[in-house]
Amino acid sequence: MAKFVQIIEYTTTKEKRAEMDKLTDEWLAATEGKRTAGRAVSTSDRDKPNTYVDIIEFPSYDDAMKNNDMPETSEFAKKAGELSDGPPIFRNLDVMRTDED
Repeated sequence: MAKFVQIIEYTTTKEKRAEMDKLTDEWLAATEGKRTAGRAVSTSDRDKPNTYVDIIEFPSYDDAMKNNDMPETSEFAKKAGELSDGPPIFRNLDVMRTDED
């Protein structure tokens, strides 16, 4: 089974970005022990002000879908949408190769 990565790009103001971090912390606490999301990296785009990209790793696509189906994730997505300037852009990627030093 191939690992899976979901990339989520969204725009929001710096003030709302702080609220997004708080919302993420609440989701992490609410899903402790049951979420299937592994490593997550939140980034800001140096070339596009107020643009952010989150990169979330999952053991598999099926695990990502289980994570997405949790009520806590649905609630998170709804609230995150309210903090964003528009709908997020999703990239759903099967991992083909990983190289590390």
